[in-house]
Amino acid sequence: MKVLIGTKNSGKIEGARRALEKYYDNIDIEGITVSSGVNEQPLNDEICNGAKNRVDNLIKYANENGIDATYFLGKWVITSIAVIKDKNGFESWGTSASYPVPEKYVSAILETDLGKVIDEIFKQRDSKVGKGGIGFLTKNEITRIDLTRDAFIMALTQFINEDVWSDKSNNI
Repeated sequence: MKVLIGTKNSGKIEGARRALEKYYDNIDIEGITVSSGVNEQPLNDEICNGAKNRVDNLIKYANENGIDATYFLGKWVITSIAVIKDKNGFESWGTSASYPVPEKYVSAILETDLGKVIDEIFKQRDSKVGKGGIGFLTKNEITRIDLTRDAFIMALTQFINEDVWSDKSNNI
């Protein structure tokens, strides 16, 4: 099954892979850099809109490049929102656990991004790759991979149960 995800971030890709492999065999997932159309550090409605925009831009990319994918995935951070749209246009979404940002860091995050602030706090470099900042914040109990996996599993619920738990089905 060919799947496109709107990121090159290895932690996000691996989290999505782990979610999909729970339910599907032979996953071929490819990370593609596409625009989210929102601020680098999105807030409020921008979080979900950014994930949806990435999915729509992935579909456009696939059509322009002759790529036949089954699913198109998009995700964003702090509250991880995953959006999946199938090749027929049916869309589902899910979220992971969320975590608070202390007020004292909000301005710095908005001026740069969460990863740069986490790097500075924990004296790291490129902390948003792999386990992500949440790995540092939870002392490696939960990583970005875990958050991504959980968000995508929640988004998959309508696909893996479409006969009973999906807007695709009219069986109420």
